[in-house]
Amino acid sequence: MNIKTLFLCTALTALTTSCAHAPRQTQASDLGFADTFVSDVIGVSEKHISPEYWIDTRTMRNQIMSAQDIQTFNKQNTALDPTLYDVEAQPNILSKDELTAYIRSISNVPKYPRIFTDGTPVTDVDFARYEAALNLGAIQDTNPVKFALTVRRTSIRTYPTYDLLFSEDAKDRDIERFQESVLFPGDALAVLQESKDGKWALVQSYNYIAWVPLEDIAIGSRTQVFEYANSDKFLVITGDKVSTVYNPEVAQVSELQLDMGTKIPLSRPKALQNNLYGQNPYLSHMVLLPVRSDDGSLDFKHALIARKEDVHVGYLPFTQENIIKQSFKFLGERYGWGHRFNARDCTGFVSEVYKSFGIKLPRNSGDQGRSEIGDNARYDKDAPRQDKIDRLKQGQVGDLIYIPGHVMMLLGHSDGQPYVIHDVHGLSYLQDDGAIYKGTLNGVSVTPLLPLQGNLERSYLDRASTIKTIK
Repeated sequence: MNIKTLFLCTALTALTTSCAHAPRQTQASDLGFADTFVSDVIGVSEKHISPEYWIDTRTMRNQIMSAQDIQTFNKQNTALDPTLYDVEAQPNILSKDELTAYIRSISNVPKYPRIFTDGTPVTDVDFARYEAALNLGAIQDTNPVKFALTVRRTSIRTYPTYDLLFSEDAKDRDIERFQESVLFPGDALAVLQESKDGKWALVQSYNYIAWVPLEDIAIGSRTQVFEYANSDKFLVITGDKVSTVYNPEVAQVSELQLDMGTKIPLSRPKALQNNLYGQNPYLSHMVLLPVRSDDGSLDFKHALIARKEDVHVGYLPFTQENIIKQSFKFLGERYGWGHRFNARDCTGFVSEVYKSFGIKLPRNSGDQGRSEIGDNARYDKDAPRQDKIDRLKQGQVGDLIYIPGHVMMLLGHSDGQPYVIHDVHGLSYLQDDGAIYKGTLNGVSVTPLLPLQGNLERSYLDRASTIKTIK
């Protein structure tokens, strides 16, 4: 049986169609031409890349959890999940053993060879230099903890260095091994250690610990940091990326990029209601942003975000319709390992979508998949394929499907097949002759799930270990 026949048979016997909406068609312009849709992704046509195709407004507007429910949900998950962290509960002092353990939870010499961008091997001398930068010799019996807010989007790293390291057999330079994740403006941090050169800090955010450039955070009091972070009057970025209005006087808050899910306090003092930096703010949301003073301390400046931007006062209602709309705002964005390339990776993608509703998830796919957050269906490596198909048949929009090192989000079903949207590096599926086709996606993509192959022997579905519903 060839792959086309297998694909059709699986669809007809295992799943039912749940989407009957007409696709939004690309219209030829008055100039007499259109932009042709071309794809090597099996099972995908132009209709599948429109969010409207997947949305049934009759059934998808019901609220899954209220804002209060989500607040309770986050609190319970943070208390139970070891990969989520209550930064506000961080003690003011760490012992030598505690601080050393924090450092070693992220910074360790890898077991496998690494190369630099030009292919030069990373040597023991190089790793000795990275180890020295950890400043372990400065750790005291008791070590004070500081607190900070992030002032701009910034990478967090395995070691306090900008050096780029890659796997020895890397065929490209997309996956950089010291890149862990990013922080966004306004993220609340516990500052645990400074590097030997005084240019980096080890920080703990709500879901990660790593090294950040000190120039990208501002140190404040515990009260300053958490009064800001816990503001109950705030704006949420609901577009993929939004920028503040140009500011000729305060460069730190001028055209500052804010990514989906970022929460920024609203603030419109009476004295600034009609004039902020020479502009009438009536057509903008006025927000308060953290800035870094010359001495590294925390200060705040007002800024404007135009009302035309894709933002929402408070978190978005948590509905299936909004899950689809939010996920499609990233469609076509280039894949960025650990949020490189001013983008995001598979877990960053799903995390930022869910942050739009105020939902906090662990950072890495393995931690997300293993967590007890939500309603989880677990599968061992010998689980029958049909069990997973049956679960997908009953799946909800936004369900998260985990395979080793990757996560996908269920969109729905089309022509009897489950389709997913995911931020994915590669593309593999079986061809009619039984050979495996290897292409590239390297971006946020819509694909059917069943044809995707991890290798010649095992499909994505075969490798799926968890299917999770966030509720």
